[in-house]
Amino acid sequence: MTIRLALAQINATVGDLSGNRNKIIEGLEKARQAGAQVVAFPELAVTGYPPEDLLLKPDFVESAQGTLAELAKETKGLVAVVGGLWVEDDLYNGAAVLADGQLIGIYAKHFLPNYGVFDENRYFQAGKKNLVFRLDKTVFGISICEDIWYPNGPPQVQTAQGGAQILINISSSPYFLGKGLDRERMLSTRAADNRAYLAYCNLVGGQDELIFDGQSMIFDPQGELIARAGQFVEDFLVADLDLKEVLRWRLFDPRRRKQIEENVSGIQEIKIPKIPGPKKTKPVPPQKRPLLSREAEVYQALVLGTGDYCRKNGFQKVVVGLSGGIDSSLTAVIAADALGPDQVYGIAMPTRYSSDHSREDAARLSKNLRIHFLNIPIEKVFQSYLEILKPHFKKMPEDLTEENLQPRIRGTLLMALSNKFGWLVLTTGNKSEVGVGYSTLYGDTAGGFAVLKDVPKTMVYDLSRFLNQLQGREVIPQRVLKKPPSAELRPDQKDSDSLPLYEQLDPILTAYVEESCSVDEIVQRGFGREMVQRVIRMVDRNEYKRRQSPPGIKITSRAFGKDWRLPITNRYTGKMT
Repeated sequence: MTIRLALAQINATVGDLSGNRNKIIEGLEKARQAGAQVVAFPELAVTGYPPEDLLLKPDFVESAQGTLAELAKETKGLVAVVGGLWVEDDLYNGAAVLADGQLIGIYAKHFLPNYGVFDENRYFQAGKKNLVFRLDKTVFGISICEDIWYPNGPPQVQTAQGGAQILINISSSPYFLGKGLDRERMLSTRAADNRAYLAYCNLVGGQDELIFDGQSMIFDPQGELIARAGQFVEDFLVADLDLKEVLRWRLFDPRRRKQIEENVSGIQEIKIPKIPGPKKTKPVPPQKRPLLSREAEVYQALVLGTGDYCRKNGFQKVVVGLSGGIDSSLTAVIAADALGPDQVYGIAMPTRYSSDHSREDAARLSKNLRIHFLNIPIEKVFQSYLEILKPHFKKMPEDLTEENLQPRIRGTLLMALSNKFGWLVLTTGNKSEVGVGYSTLYGDTAGGFAVLKDVPKTMVYDLSRFLNQLQGREVIPQRVLKKPPSAELRPDQKDSDSLPLYEQLDPILTAYVEESCSVDEIVQRGFGREMVQRVIRMVDRNEYKRRQSPPGIKITSRAFGKDWRLPITNRYTGKMT
């Protein structure tokens, strides 16, 4: 017996109940046209993920439930698994099984993640019931995201005690670099351990600082990947599942019999009324999208995150301060790719300290990208600030104060253009700078969205080289890639005057921020103790700056934002000696 299963990998928008409903209806129609009997949509597809404190608004919860009821009417001739809200004695993160115009049942998520970027215990009650659904001779179990990550979680009960041949997991799993491969290995193991087909439907799209990478997958009872959807794009995955393969492999695997003997958890089977099957169609060839390379993966995440942040928040055009340096260059390339070159404005704002080559490189980059380019010198404004402050500074030597005036003037001009024309200001600081506070409050941190906020400086260079290679031409000028990084706020300034070399700084930041390593542990990796202590002090004392910076795209395992929740007022320094 063969069943045709479809996974609708959609880009839902938080709070857009009508828009998400329409996307789901489109997916239902695609499933009918593909001859699928069952189609699944991502976790909380109705509301978008994560809805956060919208869940504390009773009218939102009521409207979301109403939308789910409306969707049930759209399921003529097929079965749909749709993520949405459900209220019984409390609020649940649910997977609704809709079939032939009816709501058949609701599975409530068992394991509510409350770590990293997740905060589901704040909003939901954990489900307790374990369900399987029977469609004629096909039995499938439903789980939601976190439920599949536990070896002895609901899917194990659904197969061992409920006889499920297919495990459907709907998910909204946020992206970071490397997570996709870990997830694929885990899902393969679950399929093999349970000797069942496993269909994993993941959300795609950007939501504030989070990116959902899609990459929905289907595995056979041996744990072999048989179908994979694309990364960072909406996609529709269809596969024919031969249920005789499930029986074949279970006959050769006595482990399941032992699981049945030991499993004491209750399970409920819900029968789905007989649905007239779709017309006979030819077998569907397996669709297995190739995985992106490391640099391509990160780049597509940044493009998707930037584009979705703008589109979903009503911004059509963006503006970037172009210094002729590597960070602003990469930000402009991402913006042009995300929104189209005609929607991007690059602004050069030179002072006496801006080198000729930086001015030339900013102009050349704009020409290469075909974005709008404006040159607004700020030397006169800078000079007027110095003159106004001169009597108050009383012959004190110039220092960081005068340097910071320049980015603050630039920030003011960018915000003025934003206010006048409705352009969103994209800031250009990278994770290395954000981490140690190598930035100017109300200057280069002023803006609406921080594209590179979670991208270490060394990765900025990797991505820039990758883009030039990908295009087969010089998009980012070679001189930008080769010259020492500099803020150009004083004569002959280099970043290395104030910071360790980025090749040393970035691994230290990764160890401290993403891995919570101590000074001793980082020193053991080959770094000087004094340097490590200095970097950690910079990270700790600049929390107040990070709190005032705009949101940015998460691409590492621990980003400054939802992942990083340290108090600003904090005297703990750890074991620094």
